[in-house]
Amino acid sequence: MRVVQKFGGSSVADAASIKRVAARIVDTHEQGHDVCVIVSAMGDTTDDLLDLARQVSPQPRPRELDMLLTAGERMSAALLAMAINDLGYTARSFTGSQAGVITTEAHGDARIIDITPGRIETALEDGDIVIVAGFQGVSQTTKDVTTLGRGASDTTAVALAGALKASYCEIYSDVDGIFSADPRIVPEAQRIPEISYDEMLEMAANGAKILHLRCVEYARRENVPVHVRSSFSNKPGTWVIDMSSKEGQAMEAEAALITGVAHDRSEAKITVVGVPDAIGNAAKIFQAVADAGINIDMIVQNVSVEGNTTAISFTLPQNDGPKAMAALATVQDEIGFDEALFNDQVGKVSVIGVGMRSHPGVSARTFTAIAEAGINISMISTSEIRISVVVPIDDVDRAVRAAHSAFGLDGSGEAVVYAGTGR
Repeated sequence: MRVVQKFGGSSVADAASIKRVAARIVDTHEQGHDVCVIVSAMGDTTDDLLDLARQVSPQPRPRELDMLLTAGERMSAALLAMAINDLGYTARSFTGSQAGVITTEAHGDARIIDITPGRIETALEDGDIVIVAGFQGVSQTTKDVTTLGRGASDTTAVALAGALKASYCEIYSDVDGIFSADPRIVPEAQRIPEISYDEMLEMAANGAKILHLRCVEYARRENVPVHVRSSFSNKPGTWVIDMSSKEGQAMEAEAALITGVAHDRSEAKITVVGVPDAIGNAAKIFQAVADAGINIDMIVQNVSVEGNTTAISFTLPQNDGPKAMAALATVQDEIGFDEALFNDQVGKVSVIGVGMRSHPGVSARTFTAIAEAGINISMISTSEIRISVVVPIDDVDRAVRAAHSAFGLDGSGEAVVYAGTGR
């Protein structure tokens, strides 16, 4: 059986951790499996490298920044290979480009186009353990080293699992699986034994940090089972799988209404005030934002008021706030709106579960729980299996706990975050 394993930065934070991980990998190999391992940079190495770059250059060129940041994963891969070799087994470390990870040319946020794992296949056929530096690849067009965005070692792992036709992909972090809420906010959060790709996509897209969003998208597309577990324990973890057949059976048996509650503190809200209520003005606003390369999340347009004007609010990543405000300023005279207001003191809380497809009253229970906690909701968004609300950032934790309790998700024990990072 062929297995792909990925170890996060907290799992390889120091020499002792690397040796512990090496022993776990060797144990898997001794069970008769071909093992390919993807590894992140040690601990806070990526942040340290970013800080160093900014000390040297206020605005480093993206190409050179990628050259620098990929060093963190290469260090981890080489050190882990050394530790495995000292245990009596042959391990080979590869950079992303050596492993055949072919990407777009966008530095800092490249996408995987293809994987040509010839060298990995050869090493596995020779009986070696393969260690691949995550988070990186090589551009198909420029041949430059690229990075895939923060947290994208998960994506590297699942993509390699698909290319290698692995039986499954194990994602190791410092928590015992995927929980019904962030254990640092809700100590009573329960481990979820199995979760569908669709639910995990919603969890990841709405702030759950345990898996990278593109990793889940890739896993669903390639139907790669993903096993999320801790490198600090031997507990069973969580399986992310295709549960389409199980969902139908579970609904008939009164399945849990809500799977989990996710939160996101990285969003901001922009309100465009005094927009003339005329055809095409909303399109002009969002075209300007789109042209700036900004993704929009939630949108609310108020009913027109006296004077035939309205207000349009939307949420976006906090880091894109200044760019969005500048884009709106360029079309203010053309559209004729009064002003644009920026608010980065908001957070998003989402309740997620396939059970809400066939059960009424989920919205009412969510809003009631948050209202009883004394929290004001400023925006609401829904999908077939998700309800999201925007609340003041200082109220995010209380809103998460209120929603979690309202749907009976609290357990009797306390979840453990071994290294304190959740990665």
